[in-house]
Amino acid sequence: MAFPAKKLIGDPINVVTEFIDGLVETYPGLQYLDGFPQVKVVLRADVPYATYDKVAVISGGGSGHEPTHAGFVGEGMLTAAICGDVFSSPPVDSILAGIRAVTGPMGCLLIVKNYTGDRLNFGLAAEQAKSEGYKVETVIVGDDCALPPPRGIAGRRGLAGTILVHKVAGAAAAAGLSLADVAAEAKSASEKVGTMGVALTVCTLPGQVTSDRLGPGKMELGLGIHGEPGAAVADLQPVDVVISHVLKEILSTETNYVPITRGGRVVLMVNGLGSTPLMELMIVAGKAVPKLQLEHGLAVDRVYTGSFMTSIDMAGFSISIMRADPPILQRLDAATKAPYWPVAVDGNRPPAKIPVPVPPSPSAKSDEPRSRPLQLNEQGQILEAAIEAAANAILNLKDSLNEWDSKVGDGDCGSTMYRGAKAILEDIKNYPLNDAAETVSEIGLSIGRAMGGTSGIIYTIFFKAAYAQLKVSSHSGVTSKEWAEALAASIAAVSKYGGASAGYRTLLDALIPALLVLQEKLDIGDDPSTAFLLSSEAALAGAESTKHMQAQAGRSSYVSAEMLSSVPDPGAMAAASWYRAAALAVKEQTHKS
Repeated sequence: MAFPAKKLIGDPINVVTEFIDGLVETYPGLQYLDGFPQVKVVLRADVPYATYDKVAVISGGGSGHEPTHAGFVGEGMLTAAICGDVFSSPPVDSILAGIRAVTGPMGCLLIVKNYTGDRLNFGLAAEQAKSEGYKVETVIVGDDCALPPPRGIAGRRGLAGTILVHKVAGAAAAAGLSLADVAAEAKSASEKVGTMGVALTVCTLPGQVTSDRLGPGKMELGLGIHGEPGAAVADLQPVDVVISHVLKEILSTETNYVPITRGGRVVLMVNGLGSTPLMELMIVAGKAVPKLQLEHGLAVDRVYTGSFMTSIDMAGFSISIMRADPPILQRLDAATKAPYWPVAVDGNRPPAKIPVPVPPSPSAKSDEPRSRPLQLNEQGQILEAAIEAAANAILNLKDSLNEWDSKVGDGDCGSTMYRGAKAILEDIKNYPLNDAAETVSEIGLSIGRAMGGTSGIIYTIFFKAAYAQLKVSSHSGVTSKEWAEALAASIAAVSKYGGASAGYRTLLDALIPALLVLQEKLDIGDDPSTAFLLSSEAALAGAESTKHMQAQAGRSSYVSAEMLSSVPDPGAMAAASWYRAAALAVKEQTHKS
């Protein structure tokens, strides 16, 4: 179903000129020719008008592919970029204006993507410029590997591999080479690169509705960059399968589009098409490198990942592979001030990246790993029962916690707590249960390893603080008052680092009432297990009371009071539940003794 697209634009007619306005305001090294809206040319601000003493490298085409082309204007790359309207070739007059503005005695090289409109308009402008006395050479880039060998005059389309040609030509020109030599290097680079794209959605032109051509569960293979249909539509496949297919097409010996053979060296460019998150692009890059190495027997010398040539807001990616001859690498590594070239990528890649070992903790002990005692003493038995009961209570509460959290948070409280509880139940077989302090420390380690998120950090702090307090005692047994002191230390640490206190609608609203009752009952001499049980009732009551609180910490602080009043705080309910289960288990074990 088609629907109006949401865009941060004013008048769709002015999107390109307004883009250029923002670009030159952002990057002081860029300037534009006066002549909006007909003439849309971005050029280096440091190039003297018509007296530039090096070869000018000029490219351009329709807009909508940002950062291409204007984002690659800068010393060491493009001298000027000619911007057409969205997905439209720039007019001849604009191209001529750009040539006249930056071309000096050394001449200029036009790098043109292989689309009919671009070829015709740049071609006519080149001929006109030559008739005016300018030295002009043209290189056509057609790096598309998705189409069968051309049978007509259209040929292969120009895609993201063109950016690599821009870089090679720009570096050659910056080195002072002649026009003939710069053109030769650019042409050679264009013949060594191949590209194929994959789209998950179609793009939306400014001011128009979003097309529903590509339905759910489908992807398009071998697309162009103007929203035109790809070579084929297929069911969405796992990313590994998609990458393998793309690499196979680019490196096909049947089409022989790219002169790369097994044992060779290559450059890899992973390009986003406009709305693909960087996370997904990095996933593609991380999987493409080993596939090139293992499946195709190629060494990968450089990897460039990001959005270089987009299709407005299309979801998807393209992969470009270029043969990495030494002169090519020299040009790619050369310095440039073009804003969107990934300048942080520099120099040779190691053949394999071995993960850096995690530095050992200064407090790590050199003795044998901790393990469960062969025989548990009375404290160990009670502690084991309490831990298992608390963890199982969280497992059973998972769905309820997620349901509550879906209304006041991000919906994963139960899943997060579940991971921590599962880890504790798996690790308890190795806990030194006869040593309460060390067992508490091990619980913190289990949670820190498995739980994740803010809750994981909070509970790790909770148990680390309890461990530090319990270690103050020099004896192996822990008294009930020492347990209360450990709980107080944990609450203080969570409050200090988390910033919450009573009434903030957090787990502390369950634990603080529990601590107050526990201390009160122990001070008047109540049986410790009874005091623990009574304090757990206070924890439950405290958790329930969070329904009437306005959240002041965590994601719930962004939720309306009306929504908050419908459910208790999930974190508080989780804390009250494990605390209550532990208290019941302690009471039961104490009666057995």
